[in-house]
Amino acid sequence: MTANYGFSATLTAKPAMGDQLVELLLTGLNEGNPGASEHCVVYLVSRSASSPDIVHVTEGWTSEEDHHRIFAGEAAQAIVAQIGRLLAKESEYTDYVPVRGKAAF
Repeated sequence: MTANYGFSATLTAKPAMGDQLVELLLTGLNEGNPGASEHCVVYLVSRSASSPDIVHVTEGWTSEEDHHRIFAGEAAQAIVAQIGRLLAKESEYTDYVPVRGKAAF
């Protein structure tokens, strides 16, 4: 499958809560969660090398519509609801249209 829509997000956790934020975001890969969907072709959680409380998420989806549909679901909304309590400030998002690349893990 090809990613035709994607976004990156920068999330800043409250002090010393970066580990919890990473763990929560990685549950998105569990069966039944958004990252496990056949429509999610890239789901990468990374940390800042200089600040462990800054977390980056990069996602690639088959389409913008698939992304919005999956994220409107109960599993995604449960994760989103938990993220808020861990954040020190509003998350920053950038959407994009993938051109070409590689994601192999």
